[in-house]
Amino acid sequence: MLGSNYTFLVDVKYQGETVPAVYKPTRGEQPLWDFEENTLALREVAAYIVSELLGFHIVPYTTLRDDGPYGAGSLQQFIEHDPEYHYFSFTAQDRELLRPIVLFDLLVNNADRKGSHVLFETDSHKLYAIDHGICFHSEDKLRTVLWDFAGQTIPDDLLSPLSTITELLPSLEPYLALHEVQALRTRADSLLKKRHFPRQPRDRRAMPWPPL
Repeated sequence: MLGSNYTFLVDVKYQGETVPAVYKPTRGEQPLWDFEENTLALREVAAYIVSELLGFHIVPYTTLRDDGPYGAGSLQQFIEHDPEYHYFSFTAQDRELLRPIVLFDLLVNNADRKGSHVLFETDSHKLYAIDHGICFHSEDKLRTVLWDFAGQTIPDDLLSPLSTITELLPSLEPYLALHEVQALRTRADSLLKKRHFPRQPRDRRAMPWPPL
């Protein structure tokens, strides 16, 4: 797969079955000036934990493995999808389904939500979000193409699970720095207070590059 960090499509054998998965070894991570080195795989797992424990269920199953062919790294369920059907080609109806991902990105402070990182599973048309290696920074780093709902009220059913954020924080401590865990709670509190999707900031770049 293309990307600045090494990413491999691998076969995982489990109980007699072979399933495809996305393997991102830590040793293949390119250094970033604003994220601590060798932490991107950990952030991938943290994103899955947040998605599951808060009930979003939009990040494919993701775990950390020490025994990959290139050493430790994240291993994520591969979702069969049409790569030509992405955010920039979604129907208007499918774009309306993206609110959970927009809220999730605000919460985890996603610094790289590209149009190809949002997909629908081929058979079920279930919505998924992938590629969360540069999330959870303690400073505001949100960069996303998903600004469709800027200024709109966040639906209560999406927002209410954030009130339980404190309960899941211990689960994140093996994967994130303490100040990043604290910043996650601060963002949750802010979203619960403001209750609106924010508009694009004017004092910094708010879109990833490339957008797809």
